Amino acid sequence: MTSGDATRALLAERAPGPAWAIGPERDSPLYDGLGLDFAGPDAAKFITVTGPYDDTVETPEDYRERLAAAAARGLTMVCANPDIVVKRGETLIYCGGALAGLYEALGGPVLMAGKPFGPIYDLALIEAESLLGRPLDRRRVLCVGDGVVTDVRGANAQGLDLLFVAAGIHGAEAVGEAGLDAAALEALLAAEGASATWVIADLIW
Repeated sequence: MTSGDATRALLAERAPGPAWAIGPERDSPLYDGLGLDFAGPDAAKFITVTGPYDDTVETPEDYRERLAAAAARGLTMVCANPDIVVKRGETLIYCGGALAGLYEALGGPVLMAGKPFGPIYDLALIEAESLLGRPLDRRRVLCVGDGVVTDVRGANAQGLDLLFVAAGIHGAEAVGEAGLDAAALEALLAAEGASATWVIADLIW
């Protein structure tokens, strides 16, 4: 299950809308088969966002006026990508999370689909129960990830065990020449108020 699956589930619950879709044309396959209608911000019943229309030049501030009007109407925003920025080559570009952050600051309600937010976990656990053919024992679920603010915080919020892969995106902070740096790991997790059930340097099989 992916955050895209979780996003589509949230959108399907709100079909036919209409939705004000914010994002580049390349993201339009996200909406295929959902039966959604689309409209501008004045006529929409909710907002869906994958990122700016043109992430090479636009910033969240370019959307402030339109988002403020939508927030005043109480429109819910479904955000497909919680990332604030991502690196494209040597350039940082704004993602959906940056628009969602501004919308929340303006008083608008936001639903995030990806980690660390709940919908992706709900969808995955429902699918696991379907495959098992019986209720799921959450004590038997193990989350595995290398991102503190996404994987670790998400597992913590769900009350699920977590195996933290230290040599992932935080490798420069958590792993030294001698292997795992326990003090650095503790500081890394503590900075986000997070915890891991187990830690491993690399996920290798």
